[in-house]
Formats: sequence, structure tokens, C-alpha cells
Amino acid sequence: MSLIITGNPGVGKHTIADEFLKTEDYDLIDINKIAIETNHIEEGEYGTEVDVKNLKIHLKDLVKKGVLIVGHLAPYVVEKSNIGIVIILRKNPYKLEEVYKERGYSKEKIKENLGSEILGITAHDAISEFGTENTFQIDTTTKTPQEVVEKIQKIIQERDNDDNVDWLSEVNERDDLQKFFDY
Repeated sequence: MSLIITGNPGVGKHTIADEFLKTEDYDLIDINKIAIETNHIEEGEYGTEVDVKNLKIHLKDLVKKGVLIVGHLAPYVVEKSNIGIVIILRKNPYKLEEVYKERGYSKEKIKENLGSEILGITAHDAISEFGTENTFQIDTTTKTPQEVVEKIQKIIQERDNDDNVDWLSEVNERDDLQKFFDY
């Protein structure tokens, strides 16, 4: 079975993948790295853009049983066949904002990525692409990498036990919608 770890930038995908591979025997496919190495990216009006159509074609032959695929683009560039489980890592937007500021993201990029996390865009797209029965969410906000890996292993064994993530309700309760969204 192949496994995907996806989620918005800054949620811990690569950290968790590295920790997972310490105890599990999978070959790693890093979508971002492959996109760069195979020149499926270009500088566009809004920064770096990925040619998802051609990257999907390129990845088709690489995705086979026993691979761990990591990247936020997974719902858009990986076909459903040969995928056993999809893990969507999520992080509280208030904590994620700190990560983005530390990374030096522009205000526009911060707002775009936080909006995506709050609305669950990557989660929605992963569920739409791979199905609810194969897709599981984990809130990484207060968990150590080891705890997240243990949760992934439990999900693989039981096909259950994911987290219910709803950042929009929290943002609304704090009356912070205008902070994150232009309307």
C-alpha cells in the first residue's frame, strides 16, 4: 500500500515523513523536490507556479506500492490508483501564522495559506480525490512528531481514529474572520 502525507505549508509534512520513515519501510516521493528537479515549475505573476498537469503525468510512473508521497500538491498530482491511505496534517491557524512569519512569507502568502487551512481546502480536495474511506485528518498543533506518527500507524491498522478539525468555528467565535479574509 502507498501512503500520502499532505496538508498546507507549515503543518509538519516533511518532519512527520522523516519521523515515520525511521520505523517504516517506504520509498519517499517528495512532490516539491521532484517538481523542481524535473523542471515542472516556473516563475509566474504570483510567484512560483507548478505545472500540475505535466507533473501528474510524470508522477504516474513513480507512484507504486510501498511509497510515501509527501507534498501539499498531492490531491492535484497523484492519481487515486495504488493509494491506500491519505493523511492530511492540519494545524491551528493562529499557530500556523507564527510559522509563516518565521519563514518570511509575504502578507499575501500568509493570508492565502491561512485561509486555505481555515477553510480546509487541501482536506476537501484530498477527500474529493481519494474518498472519505481513505482520507484521514490529524491536528498536529499540540502533538509531537512521535505522537503524530503513532496516530498514523493506528490509522493504518484500524482505518479509523482521525481528528475532527474545524478552524472556521474557532475563528468565527473569536470574531477574527476579517483578520484572515477580505470581505
